[in-house]
Amino acid sequence: MLLHRLTHMVPCKEASRLLSQREERRFALGERVRLRLHLAACARFERQLAFMRDAMSHYRK
Repeated sequence: MLLHRLTHMVPCKEASRLLSQREERRFALGERVRLRLHLAACARFERQLAFMRDAMSHYRK
């Protein structure tokens, strides 16, 4: 059962929720694996994240 949950990629909406929570809490192993699988497979999402990271780094300065 755990392996089954780990190998299924989360949809973009769930990945967005997890990324928002990443700053606030430590993820369980399953959450980290599923998020990494999503990011590896979703190129558009990764580009959006890079854009947001860059924008936030300029904002924080």
